[in-house]
Parts: sequence; C-alpha cells; structure tokens
Amino acid sequence: MAEADGPRFLVDQMLGRLVTWLRLLGCDTAYAGKLDDAQIARHAQQEGRIVLTRDRELARRKSIRTILIDSVRVDEQIMQVLQACDLSVGGREPRCAVCNGRLVDLHREQAKGQVPPYVFQTQERFLHCSGCGRIYWRGTHWEAVQRRLARVAGHVAP
Repeated sequence: MAEADGPRFLVDQMLGRLVTWLRLLGCDTAYAGKLDDAQIARHAQQEGRIVLTRDRELARRKSIRTILIDSVRVDEQIMQVLQACDLSVGGREPRCAVCNGRLVDLHREQAKGQVPPYVFQTQERFLHCSGCGRIYWRGTHWEAVQRRLARVAGHVAP
C-alpha cells in the first residue's frame, strides 16, 4: 500500500542515517529505533510500510515487503531505495528530518522571533513542521543537500 506521494518506509536501527535523507527527499519514513523484528513486522503491516534493513533474517520475512540494503554507504543506500521503488530525486516536498511530519508554509511574519535575526532578514520562505513544530528555511546547508542529492540522482537510472 502506498500513499499518493509514494511508498512509505520503516527503517531499522542499522540504517539511521538513511532515514534523514529519505525524509529530505520527501519520503514518508518512520524509524524503527529499538523495535525488535516482530515489532517491526507488525508496525510495517499495520501502516503499509516497506521495511528497509541490512538484517538478512528480517528481510526474509514473508509477511512484509522489505528491501535488503546492500551498502554501508548512505549515497549507495539512497540509490538502491530509489531504484527499487522507481522513485526520482525531485517532485516531493521534504519532510521534517527529525519527526517525519509534513512541512507546511509558515507566513514570514510568524517566523519572526522564532528564528535567528539574520535568518529572518535574509530568508523569504519558512516551513513549519506539522508534527514537532520545528521551523525550516533553505539556507546554505540546503544547497549542500541539493548538491549531494543531484550527485545521487546522476547515478540512478531513469
């Protein structure tokens, strides 16, 4: 089962760094943390999520859809997920890197006093996490994120 904006993932503890990057790509990505294999399987079934794991035993479970991640390198992990799910790098709004919540536009005046003064002066667009309330903006760090994702996209077959 997939949402209108793509597949939903559940990432096990071995792939914590992958979680953030999938969220930045706009993928609905839950983190299993310290859940055991049975709990992960139950969670995936209940929410219609694809389990991403490096655990061969978990990946063999027949009751859930899994992708066994081959690499320890995050860029290669991202590429594998994108290819396995026939996803492109663009086209989805990023999600909160911390809690996976949807990001919604925040009127600039509402950001005043909640972000550093320099950020308020230099940024026009702010996003607010509907889950945890964090405020995001596309500063210089976003350029580095975009460069890395473009590099990954260049290695993913169309």
